[in-house]
Amino acid sequence: MAEPLKLALAGLGTVGVGVLDLLQQNRALIEARAGRSVEVVAVSARDRSRDRGVDLSPYRWCDDPRELAEVEHADIVVELVGGSDGPALELARGALTSGKGLVTANKAMIAHHGMELAASAEQSGLPLKFEAAVAGGIPVVKGLREGAAANAITRIYGILNGTCNYILSEMETTGANFADVLAEAQAKGFAEADPTFDIEGVDAAHKLAILAAIGFGAQLDFDGVACEGISRIQSADIEQARALGYVIRLLGIADLDQVDGQPDRLLQRVRPCLVPRGHPLAHVDGATNAVVAEGNFSGRLLFQGAGAGAGPTASAVVADIVEIARGETGAPFSVPSARLQAMERAELGARTGRSYMRFTVADRPGVLAEIAAAMRDAGVSIESLIQPAHPLENGGADGGEALIAMVAHKGREADAAKALKQLEGSDSLTAKPLFMPILSN
Repeated sequence: MAEPLKLALAGLGTVGVGVLDLLQQNRALIEARAGRSVEVVAVSARDRSRDRGVDLSPYRWCDDPRELAEVEHADIVVELVGGSDGPALELARGALTSGKGLVTANKAMIAHHGMELAASAEQSGLPLKFEAAVAGGIPVVKGLREGAAANAITRIYGILNGTCNYILSEMETTGANFADVLAEAQAKGFAEADPTFDIEGVDAAHKLAILAAIGFGAQLDFDGVACEGISRIQSADIEQARALGYVIRLLGIADLDQVDGQPDRLLQRVRPCLVPRGHPLAHVDGATNAVVAEGNFSGRLLFQGAGAGAGPTASAVVADIVEIARGETGAPFSVPSARLQAMERAELGARTGRSYMRFTVADRPGVLAEIAAAMRDAGVSIESLIQPAHPLENGGADGGEALIAMVAHKGREADAAKALKQLEGSDSLTAKPLFMPILSN
């Protein structure tokens, strides 16, 4: 049997400890599938004295994770520190410079610096693996890079953040408002103490940028992801969506504008959408992730499972380790980084589709006519309009506030944006309107 594959592991949080547990519990299985044993030779974390429930005495301890790049005899570094820059990035660069392969679960680092790291790995003939950076235990990176390798991918979209999906599905089930469900999610450990990256869509945007690079052969462009979170979703929106036959989900969507004779332009956006109840994503509840990839020969592929947590994420990390032990490397983003295309950004407003708009307005005569006039002037065709019988109990101008929910026929998003712009500053509106696309089947 080949020599053992030796690891240096940075980060001993829930995922890092999960990796150590998995390597120990499934040792024989991993060795059989990898064709060689896998050994941890060094570890690093912030607090050496903390009891993590695992025996760390067999491993060399490094107070500074960046030291792991120089550990003698280590073949690869496993980076589970997190953060787009700082020690994580320094360790990643150092590992590749020192001739060590890199496995990471760090979506932010890959989204921001993946091109640089991929070029460094390719130049040195080293593996760079990041399955755990996208959708936890779901093998979507491998699925796109290998399983769908023969296909031209036309669209990638899905539920990429478990925290948001938990909050929205709980609001749907219980009728509770956003703030209360967020507090519950924090108490249960589904949301961080500072949930901004999750609820404002940044976490999903990191993952979407990575998937788009793999699926479309595009250079990473995280800054090109148009991002909107779920903090403005109200329980009333959930109810109106239900009445119309939809559920609300935060989706990451990436596809291409393909015009004859023109370079492809890439659209990337994260925002809440109305999803038809008959669509597979409508049935993805709780902290689950799901990714849909549409190939020109494969058709629709659905990847679904646990998007976070010690077990699923550790499983993805160790799967990458097993691949390296087998000698399976390949270009990190399916094609060599030098061949990834620099794609122009698609114009969001040119997209056409049906949409949902919600207005919180002063409960008085004439407001509905003002909204309808703005839609008419912008060329937006109204399909249906709903005004609940009872006003909202939030105060307001003349007798409280009311909610108006509207569905527009298929049209350009730029036209809807023009109508909403026209309504800015109106004293009839007591809050900023909410716009959500309706996902087509």
